[in-house]
Amino acid sequence: MRIASTSASVRRFPLHGTWDGGVSFHDVVVVTVTTDTGAEGIGFAWTPRVGAQAVRAVIEEDCAPLLEGRDPAPAPRWEQLYAHLHEAGPGGITAMALAAVDIALWDLRARSFEVSLVELIGRRRDSVPCYGSGVNLDRSLEELCDQVRRFTAAGHTAVKMKVGSPDLERDLERVARVREILGPQGRLMVDANQRWDLSRASRALGALARFDPYWIEEPLAADDLEAHARLRAVTPIPFAIGENLRTVRAFRDALVRGVCDIAQPNVVRVGGITPFLRIADLAAAFSVPIAPHLLPDLSAQLAQCVPAVEMVEDIERASFADLGALERPSGVSVGPSGATSSTPPGHGLVFAAPPQ
Repeated sequence: MRIASTSASVRRFPLHGTWDGGVSFHDVVVVTVTTDTGAEGIGFAWTPRVGAQAVRAVIEEDCAPLLEGRDPAPAPRWEQLYAHLHEAGPGGITAMALAAVDIALWDLRARSFEVSLVELIGRRRDSVPCYGSGVNLDRSLEELCDQVRRFTAAGHTAVKMKVGSPDLERDLERVARVREILGPQGRLMVDANQRWDLSRASRALGALARFDPYWIEEPLAADDLEAHARLRAVTPIPFAIGENLRTVRAFRDALVRGVCDIAQPNVVRVGGITPFLRIADLAAAFSVPIAPHLLPDLSAQLAQCVPAVEMVEDIERASFADLGALERPSGVSVGPSGATSSTPPGHGLVFAAPPQ
């Protein structure tokens, strides 16, 4: 079986509500890899707002010609494409293009063996805990509280909220209210989305400590490991980082520096399933669990397979299923009772035409 063609298209799906910074839609670059036997695999890249057409161009102009006539085994093709695309940089647009192809090849391989992706990789657990997550820094206090009440009413006992307001007192008021709603036993995660510098982060974490955050996510610029190390020296709050680390080596460096307590690879941003699994194995060697970033329709499946996992993100009304991006149910369920999957052969994600 050899790769005969690789095609890509961009599909835009509006969000149900605007995310912080005015993000109102997600673009999905859907890739189909077809073999000379007629077998197909579906992959995707995902980006909120920026770069989808560039990703498509890299797939069609730089990846497809290199893939034609090759064996569709995921790992060798990933290595080949990584070496080829590295000239344009190891992350960003090239990594997202590589991810779309890699996900398609894993889907193709699982379909060819007539097993689910989870069974192909190796199921380690049937269910993974979930937390309720909202992109809510721009929401009013009452809107934030209403969102958290929806999470708790649904059964969530772990919730993540955004911090990083220009005024620290605003953050403290909001965290206090969410902690009150969640109760003293609930897990409360806070996400600064790289909004602080070292001095602001030190002050903020000192003030937030009384609310017992389960983790602080991206307190500083993602690539500034030296600043993370200095911040680590002044706070016991665990660091969750990784959504903006783009390579296995970047995770290695964060783990070696001791500034990654929970690793959060995004399967698209790191370049696909192949490097995601390498990151998970590397993190496990440092006794660090994985908490995949977004994309719960696929993240839930991968979380069932990695050596150590913390939780899967149940992002409010923003999974592919919630956005109407799927042609039919995938067999993946993500919610307060946990993340599970029972997909047809492959990963089960068949993308619908975008809404008109």
